[in-house]
Amino acid sequence: MIRIGLTGWGDHDDLYPNRTKAKDKLQLYSQFFSTVEVDSSFYAVQPRDRMARWAAETPESFSFIVKAYQGMTGHLRGKPYFNSTSEMYKAFRESLEPVIEAGKMQAALFQYPPWFECNRDNVNELREVKLRMEGIPCAIEFRHHSWYEEKFRERTLAFLKDQGWIHSVCDEPQAGPGSIPIVPIATDPNMTLVRMHGRNVSGWHQNGAPNWRETRYLYRYNEQELLEWKAYLEQLQAQSYDVFVIFNNNSAGDAAANAQMMMELLGQPIKPFPDRTEPEKEEGPEQLELF
Repeated sequence: MIRIGLTGWGDHDDLYPNRTKAKDKLQLYSQFFSTVEVDSSFYAVQPRDRMARWAAETPESFSFIVKAYQGMTGHLRGKPYFNSTSEMYKAFRESLEPVIEAGKMQAALFQYPPWFECNRDNVNELREVKLRMEGIPCAIEFRHHSWYEEKFRERTLAFLKDQGWIHSVCDEPQAGPGSIPIVPIATDPNMTLVRMHGRNVSGWHQNGAPNWRETRYLYRYNEQELLEWKAYLEQLQAQSYDVFVIFNNNSAGDAAANAQMMMELLGQPIKPFPDRTEPEKEEGPEQLELF
């Protein structure tokens, strides 16, 4: 089965009537898509009660892909919040328990930074992470091209398969060492993750710019590009039971529309977006002039 979703649910204005409250958005989101990537967990390990509420607000068939906390993937800058690595992993695992108990935990996503190269130390790091996350499905996303260079590609994929990592196949700008090619190969028979980041080459390496978050994922896929990906998804579906596709190209609010375009190309039913047209203000009674 191919399941389509978005990164987060708070910023996709197309999905919500005007003035929808933040607390109501996840429930409305789940009427359009059957899965979501939780990205707030990257910035802070989420409280158990919040995760439990999210699980309770969504349909039985809904599933969550939860992004690993930034301290677990080498992104953290500044003083660590946790006293030890073991404490950090314990907190993250405990935060997932309500979603696991609800049967809605699809995978934890470990997205590694562009400086996480293919070398012996980092391979050993991945082995340790899998031990710490034992019993929880884990997807991995690389952002350094070395993992897929000709001399390492087959060994990388074999390692992921041997260690039980779910491969994240990405569509992103081809912009040097800090980006990866499309590698439509599954490493887990149960699931493959696809993440659609857009193709904004000029904005991909703008981390130092004040508005880099607003420009990095500024891209809208056209129909031809999505048709190309339809073929990739069919390849991946032949290799793994479920393929989860997450659209992350939302700097200008394009993700939801592109996700529905993909659903239509796949022959999946869609729910129309709500009408967000503001009603015209009624003019008051005509004021009679006295003089």
